[in-house]
Amino acid sequence: MKKQKLHNINQLYRGRLQEHFGGEVPLVFGDGNTDSKIVLVGEAPGRTEVEQGKPFVGQAGKNLEEFINILGISREDLYITNVVKFRPVRYNQDTGRESNRTPNREEIRISADFIEQELSIIKPELVVSLGNIALKCILKDDKVTIGNMHGSPINVKYAGSEFVLFPLYHPASIIYNRALKDVYLQDMHKLRNYMKKAELYMS
Repeated sequence: MKKQKLHNINQLYRGRLQEHFGGEVPLVFGDGNTDSKIVLVGEAPGRTEVEQGKPFVGQAGKNLEEFINILGISREDLYITNVVKFRPVRYNQDTGRESNRTPNREEIRISADFIEQELSIIKPELVVSLGNIALKCILKDDKVTIGNMHGSPINVKYAGSEFVLFPLYHPASIIYNRALKDVYLQDMHKLRNYMKKAELYMS
């Protein structure tokens, strides 16, 4: 039932993007255990995710491995998705290459109600947001920042239900700012302690 509902909203999203872009764009939909109590929400897929059609693979997958190792869970315990389900790119006219970039306001706007519908179908107890985009989208507040909110559980009403939101820095931010690494790891252990207390998939 959940998978069929997810399929239906994914097709609606595909149609909306076809209208917006004037043609087909490669999409990476949510993946994992649809009965999971824990959902991981990222920003948008990168090149490897688009190539494999699956969120959090490649370099992002290495970040996910660290995530699940610290928390003592497995990927099969999670449902993993992104706010924006296509790859936002920046083109370098000199090299002809494209690179990842942060989704813009319009890309987030046309995606926001779909992540809400997605979470309304999964009905998790805990949502872990990675970075500013997912945090702002779920809290429906453009003024919040991950720098002020990271590492602390927040009770939220969203997608027709209530769950705990636990904001983390986006793992990619650590690559560009190594000073965040210690903070990120501290937050991960705070999350582990919260999950242990809430008895969420802990051994």
